[in-house]
Amino acid sequence: MPDSPHGTSVTSDGAMDLAVTLAGQGPEQGPNPRVGCVITDADGAVIAQGWHRGAGTPHAEVAALADARERGVDVTGATAYVTLEPCNHTGRTGPCAEALLHAGIGNVRYAVPDPGDASSGGAATLNAHGIDARLAPHDGARELTRRWHRAVTQGRPYVIAKWAATLDGRMAAQDGTAFWITGPEAREHAHHMRARVDAIAVGTVTVETDNPSLSARPGGTEQGPQPLRVVIGSRDTAGAAVWRDGNALAIRSHDPATVLAELHAREVRTLIVEGGPTVLSAFLAAGLVDEVNAYIAPAVLGDGPAAISGMGISTMTDALRLTEVTHASMGADILVTGLVTEGT
Repeated sequence: MPDSPHGTSVTSDGAMDLAVTLAGQGPEQGPNPRVGCVITDADGAVIAQGWHRGAGTPHAEVAALADARERGVDVTGATAYVTLEPCNHTGRTGPCAEALLHAGIGNVRYAVPDPGDASSGGAATLNAHGIDARLAPHDGARELTRRWHRAVTQGRPYVIAKWAATLDGRMAAQDGTAFWITGPEAREHAHHMRARVDAIAVGTVTVETDNPSLSARPGGTEQGPQPLRVVIGSRDTAGAAVWRDGNALAIRSHDPATVLAELHAREVRTLIVEGGPTVLSAFLAAGLVDEVNAYIAPAVLGDGPAAISGMGISTMTDALRLTEVTHASMGADILVTGLVTEGT
């Protein structure tokens, strides 16, 4: 667990900071958000803590209550600091609001409201039973749940459009060669990004042309849970590397909304769309991209397929503009990131 021994006195802000740190230890992939919980006594001393370790495992509040039981600690009247509003429904696990109620918790502070239609309402349930449950906003908790929160509220995966291009915006040379546009540092970063999402999507043309493995290989080897490999389009790509095992899916549609609906039904909450240009442009034109990750290499081709085209934008005033833009050097390359639609 993080460096904050049981028995240490913390402020309310400090308790939520610790809960956020705990939450960050949970997996980024999967249908559930990363959540942490810290329980303090009347003097502000930490008496229990826990975090959610993935779908099907105890939620953070239940993990913290189990920590208290293992230590023989009475939580009656204690305060629970949770990064997300305690859930109010039975899914793979029971409702956390009920668990806190039965444990005798006296107060609950949560950093982010639960946006789910079925899971929200935990604070109202607690307050109705005399437990003081209040929102205590925290930027770190909001950032941890940002992608998941948007996926839940939009009813579709959070979509990251990712591409690598030359300075003149080319995704490949005229002869079709695309390896390697960027250097090793940018490629390594892209593999770390793949390891943080539920699925990666490409079109059938990319599968035919590049035969990509679509795996997350930080450090050069596949590590940890691998994202679902998604191939969009109607062409037959049998025998390609993406079909090497069962962790792959063909969606025979060219409609981005249809693709996202099918992935959402499979509990995909985060998706990287990697190409090719037709697929990327279709998602952008449909307004179904939340974030852009563009790796720009210091190279010029002068010809070859553009990374993005066919968006139907004819004047500068209609240009799609990113917000919350950041940039980072990666060897000789530059990564530009930004939000296409306002995050929640």
